[in-house]
Amino acid sequence: QVQLVESGGGLVQAGGSLRLSCTASGRTFSNYVMAWFRRAPGKDREFVASIRWTDGSSNYADSVKGRFTIARDNAKNTVYLQMNSLKPDDAAVYYCARRSIVMSRYDLWGQGTQVTVSS
Repeated sequence: QVQLVESGGGLVQAGGSLRLSCTASGRTFSNYVMAWFRRAPGKDREFVASIRWTDGSSNYADSVKGRFTIARDNAKNTVYLQMNSLKPDDAAVYYCARRSIVMSRYDLWGQGTQVTVSS
C-alpha cells in the first residue's frame, strides 16, 4: 500500500526558510500530480503548490509565488517544497497529497508536518 510521509517542518523566524519533503513508499508516481496543501488553525485547507510527476510542470497559489518552489526527485520518490521568506501567515500544518493526472480529486494524503513561523 502506498503511503506519503512528510518531514521537514519546524519552527523558523519570519524571513527564514524551510524545506519540506514528502516521500512515497511503494510504487512510483509517473501518472500522478503531487501537491502540497496547508491548514492553519481556524481556516480551511488551502492549495499551496503542485507538480506533475512526468514533466515537472508546476502550479502555485498566488500567496506563495516567488517564495516557494516545488520540485521532485524521481529516483527518491520524493517531492520537496522549498519555502523561503516565510511569513507568520505561512504557519500551518502542511500536507502532501497525490492525484491521478486524469482526476481532479486528491485521493492519497500524508499525515502532515507542522510549520511554525515566529514574528
